[in-house]
Amino acid sequence: MKRNATSKPFSEEEKAAAIAVAPDAVVFDPENPPTRSEDWDGAIVSHSLAQLREKLSARRQRGPGKSPKKMPTTVRFSPGVLSAFRATGKGWQTRMDAALADWLKNNSPEELTG
Repeated sequence: MKRNATSKPFSEEEKAAAIAVAPDAVVFDPENPPTRSEDWDGAIVSHSLAQLREKLSARRQRGPGKSPKKMPTTVRFSPGVLSAFRATGKGWQTRMDAALADWLKNNSPEELTG
Protein backbone atom coordinates (compact mmCIF):
# COMPACT_ATOMS: atom_id res chain seq x y z
CA MET A 1 0.00 0.00 0.00
CA LYS A 2 1.29 3.41 -0.89
CA ARG A 3 2.01 5.52 2.12
CA ASN A 4 0.33 8.86 2.41
CA ALA A 5 -0.31 11.32 5.20
CA THR A 6 -3.04 9.12 6.74
CA SER A 7 -1.40 5.67 6.52
CA LYS A 8 0.73 4.35 9.36
CA PRO A 9 3.27 1.53 9.23
CA PHE A 10 2.29 -1.76 10.86
CA SER A 11 3.50 -2.20 14.42
CA GLU A 12 5.54 -5.23 15.47
CA GLU A 13 2.48 -6.60 17.31
CA GLU A 14 0.30 -6.29 14.20
CA LYS A 15 2.94 -8.06 12.10
CA ALA A 16 3.23 -10.89 14.66
CA ALA A 17 -0.58 -11.27 14.80
CA ALA A 18 -0.82 -11.52 11.01
CA ILE A 19 1.90 -14.18 10.90
CA ALA A 20 0.19 -16.14 13.69
CA VAL A 21 -3.12 -16.46 11.79
CA ALA A 22 -1.50 -17.20 8.42
CA PRO A 23 -1.87 -20.83 7.26
CA ASP A 24 1.22 -23.07 7.49
CA ALA A 25 0.67 -24.70 4.09
CA VAL A 26 0.25 -23.06 0.72
CA VAL A 27 -3.43 -22.70 -0.16
CA PHE A 28 -4.25 -23.87 -3.70
CA ASP A 29 -6.67 -21.65 -5.59
CA PRO A 30 -8.00 -23.38 -8.75
CA GLU A 31 -8.82 -20.01 -10.33
CA ASN A 32 -5.25 -18.82 -9.78
CA PRO A 33 -2.95 -21.83 -10.28
CA PRO A 34 0.80 -21.57 -9.66
CA THR A 35 2.98 -20.71 -12.63
CA ARG A 36 4.87 -23.37 -14.55
CA SER A 37 8.35 -23.05 -15.99
CA GLU A 38 6.99 -22.91 -19.57
CA ASP A 39 4.92 -19.86 -18.58
CA TRP A 40 8.19 -17.93 -18.39
CA ASP A 41 9.67 -19.07 -21.74
CA GLY A 42 9.14 -15.68 -23.41
CA ALA A 43 10.02 -13.56 -20.37
CA ILE A 44 12.50 -10.71 -20.65
CA VAL A 45 15.03 -10.52 -17.85
CA SER A 46 16.80 -7.21 -17.37
CA HIS A 47 18.57 -5.42 -14.57
CA SER A 48 17.99 -1.83 -15.66
CA LEU A 49 15.56 0.24 -17.66
CA ALA A 50 18.16 0.83 -20.37
CA GLN A 51 18.78 -2.91 -20.72
CA LEU A 52 15.03 -3.58 -20.88
CA ARG A 53 14.60 -0.97 -23.63
CA GLU A 54 17.47 -2.50 -25.59
CA LYS A 55 16.00 -6.00 -25.36
CA LEU A 56 12.52 -4.78 -26.31
CA SER A 57 13.81 -2.88 -29.35
CA ALA A 58 15.70 -5.98 -30.51
CA ARG A 59 12.51 -8.03 -30.16
CA ARG A 60 10.48 -5.53 -32.23
CA GLN A 61 12.69 -5.78 -35.32
CA ARG A 62 11.38 -7.57 -38.37
CA GLY A 63 12.65 -11.09 -38.86
CA PRO A 64 14.29 -12.37 -42.06
CA GLY A 65 11.13 -14.22 -43.12
CA LYS A 66 8.91 -11.15 -43.02
CA SER A 67 7.83 -9.45 -46.20
CA PRO A 68 9.51 -6.12 -46.92
CA LYS A 69 7.97 -2.95 -45.54
CA LYS A 70 5.79 -0.85 -47.76
CA MET A 71 7.19 2.51 -48.78
CA PRO A 72 5.24 5.72 -48.09
CA THR A 73 4.79 7.96 -51.11
CA THR A 74 2.66 10.75 -52.49
CA VAL A 75 0.62 9.91 -55.59
CA ARG A 76 -2.09 11.81 -57.44
CA PHE A 77 -5.08 9.81 -58.70
CA SER A 78 -8.09 10.93 -60.67
CA PRO A 79 -11.13 11.62 -58.47
CA GLY A 80 -13.12 8.76 -60.03
CA VAL A 81 -10.44 6.14 -59.35
CA LEU A 82 -9.84 7.36 -55.82
CA SER A 83 -13.54 7.54 -54.92
CA ALA A 84 -14.13 4.05 -56.36
CA PHE A 85 -11.45 2.52 -54.14
CA ARG A 86 -12.47 4.54 -51.07
CA ALA A 87 -16.06 3.41 -51.55
CA THR A 88 -14.94 -0.19 -50.94
CA GLY A 89 -14.41 0.70 -47.27
CA LYS A 90 -11.63 0.06 -44.79
CA GLY A 91 -8.53 -1.43 -46.41
CA TRP A 92 -8.98 0.39 -49.71
CA GLN A 93 -5.27 1.28 -49.90
CA THR A 94 -4.32 -2.39 -49.56
CA ARG A 95 -6.78 -3.31 -52.32
CA MET A 96 -5.37 -0.55 -54.54
CA ASP A 97 -1.86 -1.92 -53.92
CA ALA A 98 -3.07 -5.43 -54.84
CA ALA A 99 -4.71 -4.13 -58.04
CA LEU A 100 -1.49 -2.40 -59.11
CA ALA A 101 0.56 -5.51 -58.28
CA ASP A 102 -1.86 -7.63 -60.33
CA TRP A 103 -1.50 -5.21 -63.24
CA LEU A 104 2.30 -5.52 -63.05
CA LYS A 105 2.04 -9.34 -63.30
CA ASN A 106 0.34 -9.03 -66.69
CA ASN A 107 2.00 -5.91 -68.04
CA SER A 108 5.40 -4.34 -68.31
CA PRO A 109 6.09 -0.94 -66.70
CA GLU A 110 7.82 0.04 -69.97
CA GLU A 111 4.38 0.07 -71.62
CA LEU A 112 3.52 3.16 -69.60
CA THR A 113 6.46 5.25 -70.83
CA GLY A 114 5.95 4.34 -74.50
